[in-house]
Amino acid sequence: MSERNIPLRAIAIVTAAGSAERFGGRKLLADVGGQPLLDRTINSLLEGGASEVIVVVGQDARADLERDVNAMNDARVRPVENHDPSRGMFSSIQEGVRTASGDVLLVLPGDMPYVRAETVRAVIAEWTNKRGIVSPRYKGKRGHPVALPMLFRDEIVATPSSLNLHEVIKKHLYLRIDLDVDDLGVGRYVDLSEAQESSLPCTLYI
Repeated sequence: MSERNIPLRAIAIVTAAGSAERFGGRKLLADVGGQPLLDRTINSLLEGGASEVIVVVGQDARADLERDVNAMNDARVRPVENHDPSRGMFSSIQEGVRTASGDVLLVLPGDMPYVRAETVRAVIAEWTNKRGIVSPRYKGKRGHPVALPMLFRDEIVATPSSLNLHEVIKKHLYLRIDLDVDDLGVGRYVDLSEAQESSLPCTLYI
């Protein structure tokens, strides 16, 4: 069997350890379309073909998320704790990546519940064909999930947590691949109260 015919393992890293003060502290449990926000985020990845979803959580919030988010009980979902989320979102990416084992990494912030499963599927397919750093792009703006080769794992973990994922990516710009998609969700996240929710560009600088 050729390498391309071996089933690919796409490992998703979902960052869910932030305190979300501007949302009142329970952002990831907010109702979005009749289910908790984090449920939608995780399910889009699972339905889109992720083999495993690593959800990086803060110690204080883990019990609530495991109780109230149904997807956290899926056998394909594994929580990992970030012992110090105050270090920033990149530290959560690092904690998740550190424990990942597969072929390709998918990075998606937990507060992006509008990404479609078919977009996740398309990103994985594009990575399978080209083996680069794949970003979905909507109307010229890059979004999430970003797919990266698993061989970047050690480099991501070794990068100072005060930086961000772009510091890793910009060293490998020759591998960047933009995948145009008809999915507003790749750049839409929930950042304020439900009443103030708006379509905003993601601010992870990926």
